[in-house]
Amino acid sequence: MMSLPTARAPAGDIVAMDWQGAAIDCQACPYVALKGIEGPGGCEIGHACMQDGYARRIDRFFRWHPDLAKEQLAHPYFEVRAIAARYADVFHLPGMIADPDETVRLQLALRLPQRSLLKMRDDPHREVRIRVAQRLEAEQLPSMVQDPDYGVRQWVARRLTVALLPLMASDPESQVRQEVAQRIEMPALLRLVDDRAPEVRRIVAQRLPMGLLDRLAFDEDLLVRWEVSQRAQPDLLQRMQDDPDTEVRAAVHQRLYDTGAPHG
Repeated sequence: MMSLPTARAPAGDIVAMDWQGAAIDCQACPYVALKGIEGPGGCEIGHACMQDGYARRIDRFFRWHPDLAKEQLAHPYFEVRAIAARYADVFHLPGMIADPDETVRLQLALRLPQRSLLKMRDDPHREVRIRVAQRLEAEQLPSMVQDPDYGVRQWVARRLTVALLPLMASDPESQVRQEVAQRIEMPALLRLVDDRAPEVRRIVAQRLPMGLLDRLAFDEDLLVRWEVSQRAQPDLLQRMQDDPDTEVRAAVHQRLYDTGAPHG
């Protein structure tokens, strides 16, 4: 006999149905013995139920019964597999790396130990690879430098050993080179002085040694020149007094005034 939803679910909440849209049949559930036990020791339709199609209720069930999670890692509903993977011990997770649903694999990427995580570097879904790049040990990150997705490469650039960042200084995406510019050290930083993206050159202007700022003092981008004006030494500031942009000129004159240097 089909069990109908109870009044436990808050008014206006999603109706309790199984993942195929049918009424929940408690008698067909392998955990029917838990029905009727109050609180975390049991289960309850509309509140904590593994058969429900609503992820929050599935999660509550496995939060109450994490020891049962390993039994449902092959469940036909991806939400059950994904949530079970959140609670099952990690020794049961490597066998799920080829799961057909990226939601499940996203959970694996958060929990797998490093040896198994390495096997997910070429996952077909970008969000999975991003999580891999966020967790992978630094010495393994060079293998992801050429990832086809710039979002993955951004994370690699944020975490890659500084000594290896020059490998990414010529990345085709400006967003990746911006990450590189934030961390790369001299003399490799000089490679980005002539970067085609003004956003990258602005970061370079913020980090370049003051004695080398003249390389960007007359950049075509006014914001790059403005960044230079904030750090330039008086002799360079004097050369920048006739900048074509009023905001840059104002910044130059203010800096000259603050330093007590002569200015026109």
